[in-house]
Amino acid sequence: MSESTPVLSRRRLLQGIGAAWMLTISRDGLAASSHVVAIRIWPSSTYTRVTLESTVPLKYKQFFLSNPDRLVIDIEHAQLNHVLKGVSKLVRSDDPFIEEARVGQFNHNTVRIVFQVKRSVAPKIFTLAPVAGIRHRLVVDLYAQTEVAHDDPLLALLKDYNQGDLEKTQPVSAPLPGKAGRDRPIVIMIDPGHGGEDPGAHGKYKTREKDIVLKIGRRLKALIDKEPKMRAYMTRNEDVFIPLKVRVAKARKQRADLFVSIHADAFTSRAARGSSVFALSTRGATSAAARFLAQSQNEADLIGGVSMSGDRYLDHTMLDMVQRQTITDSLKLGKEVLARMGKINHLHKRTVDQAGFAVLKAPDIPSILVETAFISNVAEERKLRTTRYQQQVAEAILAGIKAWVASGAAHK
Repeated sequence: MSESTPVLSRRRLLQGIGAAWMLTISRDGLAASSHVVAIRIWPSSTYTRVTLESTVPLKYKQFFLSNPDRLVIDIEHAQLNHVLKGVSKLVRSDDPFIEEARVGQFNHNTVRIVFQVKRSVAPKIFTLAPVAGIRHRLVVDLYAQTEVAHDDPLLALLKDYNQGDLEKTQPVSAPLPGKAGRDRPIVIMIDPGHGGEDPGAHGKYKTREKDIVLKIGRRLKALIDKEPKMRAYMTRNEDVFIPLKVRVAKARKQRADLFVSIHADAFTSRAARGSSVFALSTRGATSAAARFLAQSQNEADLIGGVSMSGDRYLDHTMLDMVQRQTITDSLKLGKEVLARMGKINHLHKRTVDQAGFAVLKAPDIPSILVETAFISNVAEERKLRTTRYQQQVAEAILAGIKAWVASGAAHK
């Protein structure tokens, strides 16, 4: 496996995203001096993200107007082109934050974009350097001005993350040993990989990893919630980008006993096939494949686009706190899940692999990453698209969890 593989696959996917979400510029348009080459809008119940991709870093100014409420962004040294003109077509009627978008040439070298909003918003605007085939980006995240009380702590965690306070708000310890499954249900955090601006890998027939793993995650949650002594939460339950560190933080905030991240692998050769299970390693990867996979998965924050504020979380302090017992439990859990995955699909490797996956770094929660199949393999892509295989994967993961619980590991 080469290091360029994840980058190439993401580049191809981002180039092929549907017209409903992306407008791309022609060479003639580029020659007309405007540098904006794509606009994408990703609405969700948590926040709406707008990204403007350009050949050079964009300089901008922002301000608010009222009656009605509008966020105005002036892009300097830019000329109106058909990409910018198409921004209004990208606003969905069910977007919780944006009512409509307008654009115009404000003066000879300034393009003005106006977002009329449905509610009071607290925008977070930042720029990102090129990564994985994506050029310079101006990112506009629109959050609700007033935090809405909700059982899901995601909004508060994202706010803490953006302010660099994520580590300060985390619980100091995990649930007390011996309590899970006795005095309270076992709590499982399901993590469908990627989302929003980060599509993950894709197959020959344009199947997107982020869509498939979300469907599997929802099926797994439905199964778990039917278990009398279990309860499931999801890091994301819609097409939204969530930073890796926030996913881990949400698991700790919900006092999860287990963390299961769901993915669908890709490789340069379409012959590669099979399911795999991974756990964290703090001493280096156990194989070259695991190392390369961890590098590509850890790239998600750069692909999805996050501000650098708060990125110290887990990079140093939390990594130092990872307990040997947690990794041991993760390996046992992974072994049980892998055995069940082997009953529904070929196994790419018959042992649990390890590497430095950022999303598995909760110091006190046994955590595994399940690669359900190779989405780059045509036959396995077809399987991944079927409700039958998605259900089988969910059932296999649950069976592995139940076997791990039955072994007494959850009560130690």
